[in-house]
Amino acid sequence: MCVIMPWSIARGTAGGKHAAFCDCLLGPYACGVPELPEVETIRRDLEPLAVGRRIVGVEVDAATLPLLAGVPIDALRERLLGRVVTSLGRYGKHLVFGLDDGRAFVAHLRMTGRLLWRESGGPAEVYERARLVLDDGHDLRWSDLRKFGTWRVVNDTREITAGLGPEPIDPSFTLGQFRAALAGRKAPVKAVLLDQRRISGLGNIYVDEALHQARVRPDQTAGLLGPAATKRLFEACRAVLEEGIANRGASFRDYVDGQGEQGRQHMYVKVFRRHGKPCYTCGTTIERIVVAGRGTHFCPTCQPKRGSRRSRS
Repeated sequence: MCVIMPWSIARGTAGGKHAAFCDCLLGPYACGVPELPEVETIRRDLEPLAVGRRIVGVEVDAATLPLLAGVPIDALRERLLGRVVTSLGRYGKHLVFGLDDGRAFVAHLRMTGRLLWRESGGPAEVYERARLVLDDGHDLRWSDLRKFGTWRVVNDTREITAGLGPEPIDPSFTLGQFRAALAGRKAPVKAVLLDQRRISGLGNIYVDEALHQARVRPDQTAGLLGPAATKRLFEACRAVLEEGIANRGASFRDYVDGQGEQGRQHMYVKVFRRHGKPCYTCGTTIERIVVAGRGTHFCPTCQPKRGSRRSRS
């Protein structure tokens, strides 16, 4: 079945309050959005539950057309109804459900999307926009305050991966590849790290944390980073993402895991959203600037300007 949910149902009654807004130039939801660790946590939660299940219902809020990226609701129904989930993978920040007809269902959380495992028949989630009904009495429910998240079915996953750079946690990702991603770039190093075409999976939280761990100032020109600093940053990008996964993601705003629980990584950040507080490493007050339109947090002592004595180490 394909059901168009009225807005009153989609609003729902369950769920928690949202955290205070940030003040990025991209808007109040641009900080603390799901990044690689958050999406990977959801994937690990849902994989043993969803794989092997048949999709027996597709329910979509009639007001959520942006979710479908221009695809008619009936077309989505035709592509999903009756299909068995054969795998659940992830490319960058995309969740990729393999289907038994060889195609893939791809979900992107964007800023405020959530994908939750729930028993069928329960109350709707706050800001629920859509759900997939499975053959074991459970739903995969999509909740999205801002309605920027997307669903689509692709014939080939290369449609997703073609525009994405390598991931820092991929064992095959090398220091040479990382150097090549930065080489010759006149943009700030933070802007380059946020560019999913060059390196995928990093967002505002983990870029700030990696730059602090590597002792690199976020507004430093990417192409001018020296060999030692580049190596530190390469290692830091991998380390902060692995830490984020181990702590089940960071719940600064809307993120919850596949069961609706908050992660823990927000309790362990060193600089992100800590402006005005002392650096855990040196005691200097953490500062906030705007880089690439994003609120950016750093320690001016641990991450000095290029050319200073400390920046040469």
